[in-house]
Amino acid sequence: MRPDETTTPRLVGADRHYRALERLYNSAPVNSLFASRLSIVEEGRSRLEFTITREHFHAAGAAHGTIYFKMLDDAAFYAANTLATDRFLLTTSFNLHFSKPVREGSVMAEGRWVSGRRRVFVAEARLEDEEGDEIGRGTGTFMRSRIALSSLPGYRA
Repeated sequence: MRPDETTTPRLVGADRHYRALERLYNSAPVNSLFASRLSIVEEGRSRLEFTITREHFHAAGAAHGTIYFKMLDDAAFYAANTLATDRFLLTTSFNLHFSKPVREGSVMAEGRWVSGRRRVFVAEARLEDEEGDEIGRGTGTFMRSRIALSSLPGYRA
């Protein structure tokens, strides 16, 4: 280590982009409504951890489908956006399958890029409850927008 370097490594390249995407997630006003945390695992992969509470329930006492969509869409979106370092992606379609109702507790969403690198991206996500059971899955199509990532306050350091 050179004398002018600190013990904290500088983020470069992909890692810088991944941390900026995590900041972008945290800066979105809608995410203040959810106890959740995004981790970019590697190119084409993301992980979201959510805490489901009674506030997320429908009248029959389980998480409402909008929560499933939010978790799956976010996980797939951020997996895809790891491959787009210049533009914000937009969800153009999303197909969702419910496997099991979820009640209070921790849920993990894992997103994985499937195909596309230029204009359109396809990514999928899977939800697991605390026991490791699949509770839902989905596949989304995402398109490059005209919005530069660097123009978004959450993305900038």
